[in-house]
Amino acid sequence: MNNQQLTAIVLAGGRSSRMGRDKALIPIQGTPLIRRVCEVALGCTSQVYVVTPWIEKYQEVLPANCQLILELPIGEETQPHGALVGFSQGLSYVQTDWVLLLACDLPRLRVEVLQNWVEQLSNLSQVSSKDYIALIPRSLKGWEPLCGFYHCRCLPLLTEFINQGGRSFQKWLAQHPVKELQVIDSEVLFNCNTPNDLAEIEQ
Repeated sequence: MNNQQLTAIVLAGGRSSRMGRDKALIPIQGTPLIRRVCEVALGCTSQVYVVTPWIEKYQEVLPANCQLILELPIGEETQPHGALVGFSQGLSYVQTDWVLLLACDLPRLRVEVLQNWVEQLSNLSQVSSKDYIALIPRSLKGWEPLCGFYHCRCLPLLTEFINQGGRSFQKWLAQHPVKELQVIDSEVLFNCNTPNDLAEIEQ
């Protein structure tokens, strides 16, 4: 699978309430966290979208070849609805079969790790990709939905779930066939959500 056959979507719609400030803009080794994640994604694909309700906050810090997508409230509500809705809105722009979905707060993500994952995806695509809507890691808490691959054909399923009021990735994934992505070092899945998480990263 070459870098023209995959699109990456980075979600930056959270309010960072546990961190107390915008975690996407926190510098990690001098680089804003959201930019670090985008740069890692660009190591695997030339097509990177960032979905956020706050385009003006991030447009100056992202790599120039990343495309911003405005996350919009749905229905009559005025607030963003979380990661699932943001993903669905970004997915509607995608032209490739597979999408790499990433949260904006993954400070330990590395290009070589993603490249290994893309190799797993290539092997799946050659064998039985039509049997699964996603290839994502699993932890003791369940699926890790914001760090893995989704097939574009999941969009109608996702839209139907959202239209019925669903907002939980775990509940949506439980309804469909998902393949586990094998992760050698689970530290790459570490989310920087709180000041304590940040202190751990900075040590």
